[in-house]
Amino acid sequence: MKRKHLLARLLLTVLAVVILLPIVMTMMYSFFSPGEIKAFMQTRGSYDAAKLMEIKLAPNMFSLSQYYKILIEDMSILRYFVNSVLYAGAILLGQALIVPMMAYALSRFRFRGRDALFFLVIVLMLLPFQVTMVPNVMTLRKLNLLDTVWAVILPMIVAPFYIFLLRQYMVGLPGEMIEAAQIDGAGPMRCYIHVVMPVCRPILGAAVALSFADCWNLVEQPLTYLTTRTDLYPLSVVFNQLTQESTGVEFAGAALYTLPALFIYLFFQSDILEGVQLTELK
Repeated sequence: MKRKHLLARLLLTVLAVVILLPIVMTMMYSFFSPGEIKAFMQTRGSYDAAKLMEIKLAPNMFSLSQYYKILIEDMSILRYFVNSVLYAGAILLGQALIVPMMAYALSRFRFRGRDALFFLVIVLMLLPFQVTMVPNVMTLRKLNLLDTVWAVILPMIVAPFYIFLLRQYMVGLPGEMIEAAQIDGAGPMRCYIHVVMPVCRPILGAAVALSFADCWNLVEQPLTYLTTRTDLYPLSVVFNQLTQESTGVEFAGAALYTLPALFIYLFFQSDILEGVQLTELK
């Protein structure tokens, strides 16, 4: 048994190193000077196929020039980064106000059309963005919201997958817990705020982390809804152009783009693990 555990740990360690290596190298290359990065990126496609591509393990001189160029000298990338923060923050705030409440209503209240509404949520969850793109564009055009930040934010607020996820978790909550609160005089809203929401913290943390990844990596939505307002693009859209042009700051841009998602994951790591475990048990 010990040998099996040792082998499993060895394999998981090797797998973790392989997964983390690109992130570590990206962070390391962000401290190269822009000139050194440009020279290194120009070697792509010109190396001998019979040999391994040269990998620099350390810069010739430790430099913060890439970050200086992004944050102070040329602030265009920083503006796109701020756009990404704006979209992610607004979408998560809207989802926090709507999604748990809808899940609570679908799991705890009986009303006419509840099952049909839940079936509609499942259908919308299964439909890809390409199917709903045309109706969304037509609706946003009628509301005069195309080429505004609201065109990206509003369609993302009602997230069917997270409604389904929270609803399935809330269905498994013991009814006696809510009944005890009702006996003490708590109404539906107090039960929701003071009983249901604290108990659902693990699955809420997992939902926030997953939803942030969706919001942070927006590509199709901005390209579709912001056709004439490229200044409103998030960093996820322009990042590919940044790497293709080899401006010498692509690794600092990648580090700037990766850090928020990494911090969000680390902050909600325990909630993600606990939420997944509890969901499997249910």
